[in-house]
Amino acid sequence: MPRKNAPSHGKAPQNAPTLFSDLSLDPRILRAIQDLGFDKPTPIQAAAIPELLDGADMIGGARTGSGKTAAFGIPLIERVKDGGRHVRALVLAPTRELAKQVAGALDDLARHLPIKILTIYGGVGYKDQLRGLRSGSSVVVGTPGRVKDLLSRGALDLSKLDVFVLDEADEMLQMGFIEDIEEVLQASPDGRQIALFSATMPPPIERIAQRYLTDPAQIQVEGDALTASHVTQAWIKTSHRRKSEALERILMASKRDAVLVFARTRARVADLGKELATNGFSVDSLHGDLSQSAREAVLAKLRAKQVDVVVATDVAARGLDVDHISHVINYDLPENSETHVHRIGRTARAGREGLAITFVTQREMGKFNRIQKDLGERIDRMSVPGDADILAYQRQSLIDELDEAMDASGSEHAEAWLEEILESSGWSAPDVAAAALSLLAMERNFSLRKSNNAKSRDDRDGGSSDGHAKTEEDFAHLNQVELFFAAGRRDGLRPADFVGALCNEAGLPSSSIGRITMGGHKAFVGLPRRVAEHLLRERATLEVRGHTHPLRLSLQSQEQSAGIDAPSNSDNRGHRSSRREDGDTFRRQPSKRRSSKKHHKKGKKNKNKGKRKHHRNNDKK
Repeated sequence: MPRKNAPSHGKAPQNAPTLFSDLSLDPRILRAIQDLGFDKPTPIQAAAIPELLDGADMIGGARTGSGKTAAFGIPLIERVKDGGRHVRALVLAPTRELAKQVAGALDDLARHLPIKILTIYGGVGYKDQLRGLRSGSSVVVGTPGRVKDLLSRGALDLSKLDVFVLDEADEMLQMGFIEDIEEVLQASPDGRQIALFSATMPPPIERIAQRYLTDPAQIQVEGDALTASHVTQAWIKTSHRRKSEALERILMASKRDAVLVFARTRARVADLGKELATNGFSVDSLHGDLSQSAREAVLAKLRAKQVDVVVATDVAARGLDVDHISHVINYDLPENSETHVHRIGRTARAGREGLAITFVTQREMGKFNRIQKDLGERIDRMSVPGDADILAYQRQSLIDELDEAMDASGSEHAEAWLEEILESSGWSAPDVAAAALSLLAMERNFSLRKSNNAKSRDDRDGGSSDGHAKTEEDFAHLNQVELFFAAGRRDGLRPADFVGALCNEAGLPSSSIGRITMGGHKAFVGLPRRVAEHLLRERATLEVRGHTHPLRLSLQSQEQSAGIDAPSNSDNRGHRSSRREDGDTFRRQPSKRRSSKKHHKKGKKNKNKGKRKHHRNNDKK
């Protein structure tokens, strides 16, 4: 029979542990915690874990992002560490997404133990879940409806249950699961430990606590802030295919130290790291496939400032503690508020300021709004830096460097040398200064010309003040140059041929390829200057549809890019003046093709279907 006791009003223990190693945990669990990069419990963990390890029932008041999953997960795993075929622990969660998240966290904690964890939820077939129950699962994480259903079918046996956790009980109440919860509780044996976590305690949840919990410890950690006080947050609305350029523009227009970029998958981390490296950034990657020694090597380079951008998955970045991380970029939106908080907590450490920027697509707005709600704050929207922003930052950075150089020791020697130059050459001091600035600008890969792209904040990525979406032209590459090829339309070539060759043979990301202009026997392919520099250093030729072509810049690009090795002007005589007269310009805009509704209709015949498919395949390479 269920017990009927009113909850007490106990407080968190005064001698809360400061390290996980202070707790009496199985060494295998401690090892798993260390694998995840954690050493210190959060306030809710420090208060709850000792109570739960002692076997007490508990009512926990914890907001999302406070670390409550580990608060009940660590004692739960400790309790059932020996495994077995019977269900010994059950966690109820309100949604499929949360159930999967909790199960994943428990899997991480139990990675060195003989424990099988099964997730059960509605909306999918029963086959796999029934098979998992028959084969034996020590821990079940599920939604109330599906758990109740499997109980009624006799497929789920709770007679050996030791631990029962109700996660986000108030949310389950709002979703109408209160009766299901009570039925599941009544199916569990006397003597099981119950932990109930709820952000609020409405009357129905209080009645459940009074009826089923025995003298529970009540844990409510005050001041459980979800965000670091020194972290400034912002978000950018963008599309998937414009993310990489938005990221590069932020990196080029920001005063920064180390930058940590979070991506959702290992493949995304690898691809993005490669793209950034190709475009001239000092970058490394952290993901789950790395060995511990490789991970430590990346962190060592980051701490030594040998790299300034690290692209990482969530698991790989756990426990990452580097003081000089100035920016966190959520390249992919985090799955939940807790993950968001963990990510942005990597910056603004050791009393420093930090900026966290989150990329949000149109389809993710609902999820992002829920994160803001959980955080209890409104995050300001920002725009992708335009060319004028990047140029202004580059110029200011140069001024700052000059200011530091003027204060540095040894500047008197430079002044003496300048006097010698002026006396021997007959030049004026302004002429020498202008020439020196020009050389410095070339070294830093930025133009001294004023940019005509002086767009306002509201006019950049993701729309404008008038609500209109931006086109591809709004994302023109900064300092773009052009490769010249002595072959064109009359030689049987198409823009897709150049895209395929540059992606497949040269290994360039498709997002780096800009405007392609085709003439009868000539073609011009736009690339960011950084990409062109890298490409021309690595190779001299490119094979396009079975023919080898020398890699060289157009005449105009040579004039703009003195630092890139290029053929002599005679090799390209007349290219600049004639290329637009007989050429067709192709701006790669796969998003427009995808957005056309008629292209999504099944069975739609279109003579250009093959061309569109070819372009899309190349975009994905």
